[in-house]
Amino acid sequence: MAHRDRDDLVTVVDEARDSDSARRERNSRRRRERAGERGYAAVRAFTAWLSRPLADFHLILATCGTLGVIGVIMVLSASSVSSYSPDSDSSVYALFQRHLLFFLIGSVVFWLGVRVPLRRIRQLSPTGIVVTLGLLMLVLTPLGSQVNGSQGWFVVGPLSLQPVEVAKVALALWGAHILVVKYNLLHQWRHLLVPLVPTALLMFALVMAQPDLGGTITLGVVLIALLWFAGAPKRLFAVIFAGGVAGVVALALVADYRLDRIMSFLNPSADPLGSGMQANQALYALADGGLFGKGLGQGQSKWMYLPNVQHDFIFALIGEELGFVGCLVVLGLFGLLAYVGLRIAVRNLDPWIRIVAGTITVWLVSQAAINIGYVVGLLPVTGVTLPMISYGGTSLLVTMLLFGILANCARHEPESVAALRTQGPGKFGRLMRLPAPDPYRPPAKRRGSGRTAPAKGGRPAARRTRSASAPDRRRAAPEYGRRTTPRSGGRRGTSTRRGHR
Repeated sequence: MAHRDRDDLVTVVDEARDSDSARRERNSRRRRERAGERGYAAVRAFTAWLSRPLADFHLILATCGTLGVIGVIMVLSASSVSSYSPDSDSSVYALFQRHLLFFLIGSVVFWLGVRVPLRRIRQLSPTGIVVTLGLLMLVLTPLGSQVNGSQGWFVVGPLSLQPVEVAKVALALWGAHILVVKYNLLHQWRHLLVPLVPTALLMFALVMAQPDLGGTITLGVVLIALLWFAGAPKRLFAVIFAGGVAGVVALALVADYRLDRIMSFLNPSADPLGSGMQANQALYALADGGLFGKGLGQGQSKWMYLPNVQHDFIFALIGEELGFVGCLVVLGLFGLLAYVGLRIAVRNLDPWIRIVAGTITVWLVSQAAINIGYVVGLLPVTGVTLPMISYGGTSLLVTMLLFGILANCARHEPESVAALRTQGPGKFGRLMRLPAPDPYRPPAKRRGSGRTAPAKGGRPAARRTRSASAPDRRRAAPEYGRRTTPRSGGRRGTSTRRGHR
C-alpha cells in the first residue's frame, strides 16, 4: 500500500513537471511568434513608408544630417590635441570651431543645392568646367600655395580653396550634360569618348602636377561612373582598368614616397616608425576600441600616436572611441546612402538627373570605401578624406553641395513632383522655401533629324532600335505620359488595326 501511494505521488509530480515544461514551451513559442509578428509589422511599415512620394528626399536629409553630426563630434574629439600649442595662445577648440563654421556654411550650400532648379544647374555646367580648368592651371603658378607637399591650394588670409574638389563637381555635372546631348551618337566611339575623356585626362594631368594622387583617383571614379550610367560598352571598362593599373605602377616608380606607401602596404612591419606608421597605428587604435569603444574623448591615438587623425584617419578614432558598433553605424549610413542614391537614379525619368544622381552616389560611397579600406589595411594609403566626417573646409562644403543636389534630384521623381504640385510643399519644403519642381518633358523630336528622346535611365538603348518606341512617345505627353483627355474606344481600335498592317 505504501509503495502504491509513493508511485502515485511520483506520477503526480512528473505530470506537474511535464505540465510546467509544456507551459514554459508554449509561452516561449508565443513570445517568439509575437516578436516575429512585430518584426514583420515593422518591415511592412518601413516598406509602406518607402513607397511614399518624398521618402528618398527625407532619407537624404536624415543621412546628411546624421553624418554631419558624427563628423562634428569626432572632429571635436580628434582635434583638441592638434589645436593646442604651448608656444601660442591658441585654444584647444580652434580646429573644431573652424570645422563647425564650415558645417554651418555648408548647411547654406546644401540649401542652395536643393533650391536652385536642376535645369539652371545643367545650364551652368559648361561654364563651370571652363572655370575649373582655369583654376587648376592657376594653382600651379605662384598664386597657388603648397600644403602638405601638394601645391593645390589658394590661400587668402584665413580662407583657403582646393580647386580639385570643385573640379569633381564640374566634371560630374558637365559630363552628364555632354553624354545626354550626344545620346543618339554614343554608339560611336569618338562621340562617346570625345570631349569627355580628353577633358578628364587634362584634369588628371593638372591634378597630378600638384601632385595629388587622392584627388586623381576620385576624378577617375567620377569619369568611370559617368560612362557606366551612360551605357558605355563593358569592354571599355576593361581597358580603363588596365590603363589605371599601369598608371598606378608608373606613378609609384616615378615618386619614391608613393613607392614607399605601396611597399609599406605589402609589408606593414618593414618600417613601423616611417612609411608604415600611420597604417600600423590605425590598426592599433581599431583593436583598442573593442566592441563598444573607450568612450568619446578617451582615445589615445590622437595624442600624436596617429598624426593628423582628424583628417584621413578619423575612422580609426571612431573605432577606438565608439568601438565596432560605432564603425557599423558609419558603414550603415554609407550603405543607406548607396541604396537611396541609386533608388533616386532609377525612379527619375530625366536622363541627366539619372546620370548625375548615380554618379554622385558612386563618387561619395567609393570615396568612403577607399578611406575606410586603407584605414583597416585593405588598400594602400592614398590621402582620401571620409565624406562629411573628416576635417576639411573645401571637402565638407563640396560634399554638402552634393547632398543638396541629390536631395534636389529626389524631389524630381515623378511621384514626388505629382505630390508637391498637388498637395503643397510639405513641412520641409515650407521651412526651406523650396519651389515646386517642374515635371519632366522630353525634348520634341526634330523633323528629319532622326533624333529621339533619351531612353529611360540615361543608358543607350540597343544600337539597332534607336527609333522612338511606344513608351517614349507616351512619355512625351504632359505629366509624365498621363493623357489629359480619354481616348475613345473606336480610335483605339483603329490605331490597333493600323499597327497590325
